[in-house]
Amino acid sequence: MACAFRDSYEKFKKAGAQVVGISGDDSASHKAFAQKYKLPFTLLSDAGNKVRKEWGVPGDFFGSLPGRETYVIDKNGVVQLVYNN
Repeated sequence: MACAFRDSYEKFKKAGAQVVGISGDDSASHKAFAQKYKLPFTLLSDAGNKVRKEWGVPGDFFGSLPGRETYVIDKNGVVQLVYNN
């Protein structure tokens, strides 16, 4: 999914949008991931998965992996689209 956002990043930018990735991985892991896949956007670390829990992102069927969702939020802070990866 991150590579799809990378590939469309210029379109988001031209539309005035910002792309931000958030996961429970640490900053070092994010840096390596961003370099490996040449990601032009910011990755934030959600230590303890607080953001994921607050937004109600479900885990997988067995609860062993955190879920992944994509949100499109407009300039007024209103969620316009939720995509469950």
